[in-house]
Amino acid sequence: MRLIISLSALFISVIFVQVGSGSLGPLDALSGLELSFSPTEIGYLGSAHFLGFFLGCIASPYIVMRSGHARAFAVMAAVSTISILLHPVMEEPWFWMLLRIGGGFSVAGAYTVIESWLQSKLDNSNRATVFSIYRMVDMSGTLLSQLVIAGLTPAHYVSYNLIAMVACLALLPLALTQATLPSLPKAPSFKPFFVYSLSPLAAVGVIVVGLTNSSFRMVAPVYAKQSGLSQTGIAMFLSLAIVGGLIAQLPAGIIADRLNRRVTLIGFSLLAIAVCFSISLGIETPILGVPYIYIGGFLFGFATLPIYSICASHASDFAKRDEFLQMSASLIFFYAIGSVVSPSFSGYLIEEYGPPAMFSFILAAHVALLVYTLWRKLRRPVSGKARPYRYIPRTTMFIVDTIRKKRGN
Repeated sequence: MRLIISLSALFISVIFVQVGSGSLGPLDALSGLELSFSPTEIGYLGSAHFLGFFLGCIASPYIVMRSGHARAFAVMAAVSTISILLHPVMEEPWFWMLLRIGGGFSVAGAYTVIESWLQSKLDNSNRATVFSIYRMVDMSGTLLSQLVIAGLTPAHYVSYNLIAMVACLALLPLALTQATLPSLPKAPSFKPFFVYSLSPLAAVGVIVVGLTNSSFRMVAPVYAKQSGLSQTGIAMFLSLAIVGGLIAQLPAGIIADRLNRRVTLIGFSLLAIAVCFSISLGIETPILGVPYIYIGGFLFGFATLPIYSICASHASDFAKRDEFLQMSASLIFFYAIGSVVSPSFSGYLIEEYGPPAMFSFILAAHVALLVYTLWRKLRRPVSGKARPYRYIPRTTMFIVDTIRKKRGN
């Protein structure tokens, strides 16, 4: 308990980072519609965010090594706050794209500091408990960030000021903590194609996850708005997808451990295809009084959000213990490939063919993943001994090292 209290500053900062960064994406999408941005231009904003996040994952460990944890986090909080506050200054898509690159970079840097700090404070006797709490805090911040959207006015400087305030608040807990600063971490090596050498299926699967999740996170507010939802309804739609993903983690882990990764991946791909197909049909009939769009959002999160961890677990079955950090960095690289491209393309599809087109695109991606999984299943048998399934957040390279040490390595 004493350790948890000493780490409370980190956990509070995680919530503020998640609320600030997680609410900015939907707010930008709704603000873009209010300012007559095209869906394609709104998609560009999402692509810019993930480009900045990817660059931050690579560069931020070296910034931490150079400046230390506290000063590095202050830099990231400053960049995040500035990028948010500048939105109302010039309401142009290209300018907002530059701001979103800076915002994505700062989020990756903030998580690098938090996770490397957390890692330095744990040992094998407490790693499992503390890391589980960290995951719960991170997920709670993600869910809260979507609910915040209901109370913000799109394209209004007050809304951006409030989010910037949250970004500043993330700095206070770490700035005021009396805990001893951790030693400077060793920057992990970066081999972008490493995971493909371990498992081509894991690499392709993570690309599809990037295509899916970034489209939904950045462009789904446009889909929901054009489908007739109010701002409160949009917040509920996005939140239900996250709740569905959280609930799916336990059954996904049980199935992946008791059967095998490929069978599990096939099952979740089939479910994702079915859900996307039903949503793309534009079904409006309520089920037990609940509008189908909300049920579809919940099922979409349930079907798609666990796939990243399934792919990462599959790759880890072929990796050596000392290769987990390289694997994590490579997974981020492949995830970024899908994440950077997908929001722009999804926005274009919505603009040209209407709201359901985004889910038709995601459906096609999962059909391709399903076919490739079946082909890989025939081409290479599964590894002899699978490691236990673990939920792996898509944050920074440091988190997989934390998971590895939690297992007692």
